[in-house]
Amino acid sequence: MKRRDFIQKTSAGTALITLGNLSLSSFTTSSEIKKITILHTNDVHSHIDPFGPEDGRNANKGGVARRASLIESIRKENPNTLLLDAGDIFQGTPYFNYYGGELEFKLMSMLKYDAATIGNHDFDNGVNGLYAQLPHAKFEFISSNYNFSNTVMDTHVKPYKIFIKEGIKIGIFGLGIELEGLVDKLNYKETKYLDPIEISQEMTRILKTEEKCDLIICLSHLGYNYKNETDKISDLKLAESTKDIDLIIGGHTHTFLKKPTIVKNIEGNNMLVNQVGCYGINLGRIDFYFDSSKNVSANGTSIIV
Repeated sequence: MKRRDFIQKTSAGTALITLGNLSLSSFTTSSEIKKITILHTNDVHSHIDPFGPEDGRNANKGGVARRASLIESIRKENPNTLLLDAGDIFQGTPYFNYYGGELEFKLMSMLKYDAATIGNHDFDNGVNGLYAQLPHAKFEFISSNYNFSNTVMDTHVKPYKIFIKEGIKIGIFGLGIELEGLVDKLNYKETKYLDPIEISQEMTRILKTEEKCDLIICLSHLGYNYKNETDKISDLKLAESTKDIDLIIGGHTHTFLKKPTIVKNIEGNNMLVNQVGCYGINLGRIDFYFDSSKNVSANGTSIIV
């Protein structure tokens, strides 16, 4: 892709961004425009049912059935849609305590998720517990900086995955938070944590240079930002320290963003960081528009479920 020049205009919680030489008017008039829709969740934490009418600020929000209806309507609008999750699928309601993650994976499979990364709470029943539920997941798990080679998860998690939608090549890689001090060692066993920045540089090199991807997405469970922990890696710090990532879909910090954050990368170009809170209350949506030269523009928002 050509060098990107992001311009943000804000209205009703939507980030409207144009990139390269493509004007907004050309999106509405050109038949050559290809639209790729990215839908995403994070930190759903086993919330299957919607919140009840007495549940404070979350009253009558969320629920897998409502999310399914919303996703179905968007897919009918644009078949070139990917559905992704940024981790912490497990832990938070009795559904996980009783079923151990089976129900979560089965429902995500019914919703036809394309890929997910692994969060720290996905180790709550141990690496063996996570492995035991894999037969119920009909979607890919992507993690680039967790080395599972000495665990039962070896070969069951991919460092990256490539999807092709209407000729647009989309490369996705995943990043997890450091587990030491956050998760009991007995739970993650011999899983090795690798430096996210170094791994991102390697993944983007592969996806951009070798695989010739038109769009690169990072599924991250690093956390959006840590104001009081300047040395801790976060999505914002990752964005500033790397290049060639178009979108970071984040998790872990339960950060509610109405629209994607625009961050300058290490080359001074701009890219997007988004996160939609937790518990399935919101569904993130980013629409990417490509012209015949694969210049790209994006329009992002957070949709209340």
